[in-house]
Amino acid sequence: MMNCIAVDDEPLALNLIEDFTNKIPFLNFVKSCKNAFEAIDILQKDKIDLIFLDINMPGISGVELLKSIEYKPLVIFTTAYSEYAVQGFELSAVDYLVKPFLFERFFKAVNKAYELYNLKNKKGVSVSEGNSYTEDFIFVKADYSSVKISLKDILYIEGLKDYVKIFLKEKKILTLITMKKIEEKLPSSNFIRVHRSFIVALDKIESIQRNRIIINNNWIPVGNSYKTEFYKRIEDVNL
Repeated sequence: MMNCIAVDDEPLALNLIEDFTNKIPFLNFVKSCKNAFEAIDILQKDKIDLIFLDINMPGISGVELLKSIEYKPLVIFTTAYSEYAVQGFELSAVDYLVKPFLFERFFKAVNKAYELYNLKNKKGVSVSEGNSYTEDFIFVKADYSSVKISLKDILYIEGLKDYVKIFLKEKKILTLITMKKIEEKLPSSNFIRVHRSFIVALDKIESIQRNRIIINNNWIPVGNSYKTEFYKRIEDVNL
């Protein structure tokens, strides 16, 4: 069972989340919190595994709340404002629900959280900054050796026939591997293919303009066949 709370200044939103959670057998709904102060009090007293957290609240916002607590449970952001999606991924949220959301979408987000919870607690697998339940690094072959790359340093990846170029914060690495193989190595919780030739780290996206992503002042196209899944992931209403 996952202990969960909902934090939102809208009573209707709290009632809906409580109703949804009561339909899911592996969730134990602990309390509805009308503001961040109530949530902090609960977090100090009880072991909470999952927070349904509104972002835009008076006083202390959901983002400020999350940054202020030392122990961070799994978080699913719930908000009416899709423009906060990128910020949500930067804070390693499990998922991001745009109000109004249906039970089917809610259940999908909760299943993702439950999978992470089980892998972290039952199998001893660490959760990385990208909210991944795999290791927080990969090895690739470059210059006749295996190079260790931290996942949090990857900005995006460009495919070049049988090679890929991995763009890091400080450098680029060219390695002999296909896009399909490198995609399989990366945790899908933070990495997504947006074009036949590009994979991006969701938490490194600075902005999205039309069908182009900006990361580190570089423009990355979103391919037509990848648009639906990409915008679904970030809950962008301007599909």
